[in-house]
Formats: sequence, C-alpha cells, structure tokens
Amino acid sequence: MRHQLNTEIGTLLDKVRASTPLIHHITNYVTVNDCANMTLAIGASPVMADSIHEVRDMVSIASALVINTGTLNEATVASMLAAAKQANAKGIPLVLDPVGAGATPYRTETVRQLLQQARFSVIRGNLSEIRVLAGLDEQTRGVDATAVFDTNSQQQEMQAFIENTARKLNTTLAVTGAIDIVSDGRRICFIKNGRPEMARVTGTGCMCSSLVGAFLPMAESPFIAAVAAVACMGTAGEIAYGNLLPQEGNASYRNRIIDAVYNLTAAQIAEQARLK
Repeated sequence: MRHQLNTEIGTLLDKVRASTPLIHHITNYVTVNDCANMTLAIGASPVMADSIHEVRDMVSIASALVINTGTLNEATVASMLAAAKQANAKGIPLVLDPVGAGATPYRTETVRQLLQQARFSVIRGNLSEIRVLAGLDEQTRGVDATAVFDTNSQQQEMQAFIENTARKLNTTLAVTGAIDIVSDGRRICFIKNGRPEMARVTGTGCMCSSLVGAFLPMAESPFIAAVAAVACMGTAGEIAYGNLLPQEGNASYRNRIIDAVYNLTAAQIAEQARLK
C-alpha cells in the first residue's frame, strides 16, 4: 500500500513538471522569495499578487491559491478573504498556512475569519497551530512546533486528534514536525523524512505549503497532494543535508534544499519517501 503511494507521488511529480500550473500566493514578506523559488523548483509557476485590486482576477486564472498568515495587515487580510471566496466560487483548490495562529488575538481572529468564509482543500501547519484551529486555544511560540509524541499511546492519541480535526474542519490536514502527519479524516499517513536542521532555516514550512499548492491541481485528491508535498520536502531536506560542505551553514542549506527539489526525481521519491 505504501509502496503504491510512493509510486503515485513520483507520477504526480512528473505531472506537475509537464503541466507547469500557475500557483497564486498571498504570503508573508519574510519568505516570499523562497516560496516563489520552491514553486519554480518543483516545476510550477508562481505569482505573488496581494493587492485587493487584482486578487480576484489573478486567482481566477490560477490553478491553486496558497494563503499564508505570517505577516498580516489590514490590506492583505482583505485580499486574503476576497481571493479565498473567489477561489471557492471558481472551484480552484485552496491552501491555508495559518502561521502563528494563537500567537496574538489578531492573527487568531484572521485565521478564524478565513475558516468561516472559505473552504480550504488543505491546511498545513505545525501542531500548535492546528490545536488552535481545532479550538483548543493553545498559545504558540510564534512559528515553533512545541509538541512531540514518542510512545504508541501518544501516537494513537495524536492520530485520533488529527483525524477528528480534519473531519471537523472538512479539510485535509498536513501537520509538520519531527514526524509529519497527513489526514483527510478518513485516511492517515505518517511521513518520517526530513532533518532537524530544517528548523534552522526560516520558511521551510512556507515552502512546503507552496509545494502543496503545486501538487493540488494535478492530484486525484487533496490527501495525495499533501502527502506528496510533505514527502518531497522532507526527502529534499535529507538530500540537501548530505550535500552540505563542512564550512556551510543554514544559508547554504536553504539553497541546497531548493536545489534538491529542483533535481528531485520520481525514482528518488519512490525509493526514499518513508511513509507509514
């Protein structure tokens, strides 16, 4: 079953590169360039338009929309809400990256408005952010994932929580951390790729959300798209770490992650993606 999923991801990667879907981003200014480059690296085409005067038109010609709440202001929030509604009206798949949900009332309220006014195909976040979306009101430390689970009982508890939350929010959840978990409320996949050093690179989560957006238009389901994106990001992190030179640090690592995605092949995913 998991071997078949590995093969599906590789096939999906080839489809993205053959089709070059246009992925519209309304994202944060800290990582916007990295998100654009990651979108190009996987084989899609990015556009980073956030003006209220053009977001409806832009999303109408896009293959997917990625909304990231990392740096908010009144203008971008209005654009996010308008673009999300237009994406739903046009049947365009929609990704939410609720960066820092729970960190401030304004940020949390913005995410709540987005969830109330639009339906998202995939929500990708760390565990603290997803707990806030589930209504647990957990206070986060900015964009850090603070919770871990090691025992079988903890894993079962986490599985039940994520499946229930996915059903509650009527979406596919991609929860990234030491072990990544994707669930649409019916199916669940644990992904054990990646490196802890990825946490020292700003924006790896944002880049992963861009990959979700790139895979969504080509995938048979948001679940497959999310698994593909998370597995590709983690695999690229492993490859990039193996290519680092002794004197290189996190800036080089960021570039090598993007390069690893650019050079990623279906065969590498089939062999290296560790799915359970």
